[in-house]
Amino acid sequence: MQLNTRLFGEIEIEDEKIIFFEKGIIGFPHCQRFTLIYDETDDGKRKNISWLQSIEEPGFALPVMDPLIVKEDYDPQVEHDLLKSLGNLTGENLYVLVTVTVPADIKKLSVNLKAPVIINVEERKAEQLIVEDNFPVKYPIYDILQAKKEKAGE
Repeated sequence: MQLNTRLFGEIEIEDEKIIFFEKGIIGFPHCQRFTLIYDETDDGKRKNISWLQSIEEPGFALPVMDPLIVKEDYDPQVEHDLLKSLGNLTGENLYVLVTVTVPADIKKLSVNLKAPVIINVEERKAEQLIVEDNFPVKYPIYDILQAKKEKAGE
């Protein structure tokens, strides 16, 4: 399928790369089909932030990232019943992402640890949930990413 996006121009999306959100995502219940778009560095490595691109709304893409990059002990507790629609989740097919907020002042870059996106990569089903744990909606990450970048440069 061809999709003309606001951020990436015209892109080709294979059907097996489409992730289905039965209930949509928070604030966008009508957006149920997404694909993940990864940005790469010049040497072919994935950058920390990728994009959850809507199929229904080509102008809508959410920046997302693996929460373990910025919070190594992130392990939200989710009731099993809330994940039933995703099928049989295992350590091998479970992929967790959090949304990234990129304000005008980049030093206020943050992730939402309160509402992770849970994906069953085998079945390509996903859900965004609000977890009961005491995680912040705006967890600052700029300094964490800068420290990791400096450490990697050593």
